[in-house]
Amino acid sequence: MTNENHMQEISARRSGVLLPRAEQWTMRSRIHNRTYRIFVSTPAGTPPEAGYPVLYLLDANSVFHTAVESMRLQGRRPDRTGVVPAVIVGIGYESEGPFDDSRFYDFTPAPNETTTTRKDGAPLPEQGGAEAFLGFIEDELKPLIEQEIPIDRSRQALSGHSLGGLFVLYTMLTRPEAFRTYIAGSPSIHWNRSLLLEQEKRFVSALQQHPREISLWLCWGELERQHPTANAVSAGQFAERLSLLSGCGVKVSFTEFENEGHVSVLPAMISRALRFAFQP
Repeated sequence: MTNENHMQEISARRSGVLLPRAEQWTMRSRIHNRTYRIFVSTPAGTPPEAGYPVLYLLDANSVFHTAVESMRLQGRRPDRTGVVPAVIVGIGYESEGPFDDSRFYDFTPAPNETTTTRKDGAPLPEQGGAEAFLGFIEDELKPLIEQEIPIDRSRQALSGHSLGGLFVLYTMLTRPEAFRTYIAGSPSIHWNRSLLLEQEKRFVSALQQHPREISLWLCWGELERQHPTANAVSAGQFAERLSLLSGCGVKVSFTEFENEGHVSVLPAMISRALRFAFQP
């Protein structure tokens, strides 16, 4: 057999790489007429009597596969890894890139407080749609997922990074009952700093009157401390302030990943997030 024939034979046997027990579809929101690519992974085997724990994951185009593979590996031995099998629901966009400009609108409560342009001088995309996006998750996506998969509503987690981390904090502060666990990686606190501080004050006041069990994990890369936005410092200060609410049911943890930056921290964050959200 010639080398050319051999290569043709190999080519004929090739196929796309599939992610086991995962699927995706396009979903258009009735609330604000925007379209999302929804990714879902379900564990093998019989669901627990109370239903599966579930992680809702933002920027799914970039991190869904990482999360699913981390869950597939760690969920096999909960006794050793501290990760029970769980459903992963990724919210992404009709884009082949890891990130889409639509996230600027969906993840931000209001337009940027200090700038209107990107580093290259181009105008920033539309912003300020976090409330509508949260409505889509709560009133459209969650009911659909729960129709198809048995979900334990008492064990729901939300995870996001960068602007997604900002959205996670916004959700916890304004609608804390939406999830039990909140995971904010490298949150872009600088984007809506003063608004977030106002929401934090209302959140603290409400919890002091009506305690609620909430778990929050913040993380960032060590190298992010050098960034002009100082978001790593702000996230640490935010964690310290909320740690004072332990008597109101709030449990706060934070991690600084050594020698990691804003993007390189993502794989480590995803792996640790599963352990934080899905302890047996």
